[in-house]
Amino acid sequence: MPLQLLRRPRRNRHTASIRALVQETKFHRENFVQPLFFHAGEGSPEPIDAMPGVLRHTLSSLLEECRTLVDLGMPAVALFPCIEPSEKNPEGTHATDSSNILYRAIEGIKKVSANLMIIADVALDPYTSHGHDGLLTEKGEVDNDSTIEALIRLALLEAEAGADLLAPSDMMDGRIRAIRHALDRASFEDRGIMAYSAKYASAYYTPFREALQSRPGAIPLDKKSYQMDPANTREALLEAKLDEEEGADILLIKPAGLYLDVISSIRKMTLLPLAAYQVSGEYAQICAAARAGWLDYQAARDESLIAIKRAGASIILSYFSAEVLKELNQQKLCSS
Repeated sequence: MPLQLLRRPRRNRHTASIRALVQETKFHRENFVQPLFFHAGEGSPEPIDAMPGVLRHTLSSLLEECRTLVDLGMPAVALFPCIEPSEKNPEGTHATDSSNILYRAIEGIKKVSANLMIIADVALDPYTSHGHDGLLTEKGEVDNDSTIEALIRLALLEAEAGADLLAPSDMMDGRIRAIRHALDRASFEDRGIMAYSAKYASAYYTPFREALQSRPGAIPLDKKSYQMDPANTREALLEAKLDEEEGADILLIKPAGLYLDVISSIRKMTLLPLAAYQVSGEYAQICAAARAGWLDYQAARDESLIAIKRAGASIILSYFSAEVLKELNQQKLCSS
């Protein structure tokens, strides 16, 4: 005899239709940003071994990829230039060289589509021969204040080239306020700042550094003096609070999947839009496990992304972004 239950939560899980009707967290194309790697070389784009399906583009293939992304309805791309070793030095001076491929890429993408939002990374690690995100003192320590001066010059040139959002990813103290003031003085009041507010010193960045070719040696760089300790949450709240006070328009947490608690905590303390970066190591893990037959690729991918949105991020930077948008578009066609 059936139990006399007034509430049976399983009723709302009984069919695909009712599950879709009551689903609390849904993907929208506006949630996604596609990170893109590129270099100044010619020829075909280069595959990145540790990131299946991700390419290191030439300028021409980058622009073609952006045309494809526009057709998909991608709202934004995040740009990461791979700089030739011969152009790197300890001071990262190529960052502000007019020949930097980054500025040509920004200008070219804006000709492809004025409406495709460009998020430009503000950091020195692509340009420094030592691979750190800042300038070093004689003792080999990252110098906060002199680094900020270099970041200001980089951000202004990115804005001048046409970048819509400047994304300081360096974790220097005070850089948001300094960049905001510099942008305003240069009449770039309309350009936003997406602050990497809680960027952790994570082991999951290695494929990204391979993509940028920013690892000068086999030993991983120690960035713990400026990136955050993975053990700390309250420190992330402080960093986010400071960035908001200094004029950030969007706050970002990186990595995403391993720091859902941090995303949730920052979501509760701010009214600003919140972004999260599903980093290269997270992407590579899912791809590798799926290739080995240990995970269902699409199911694991979507579960990882929905968790990020459920935690409170409305903007997701992910290497899965383009393929998710393709599937969203197909679903829309099927349901129309």
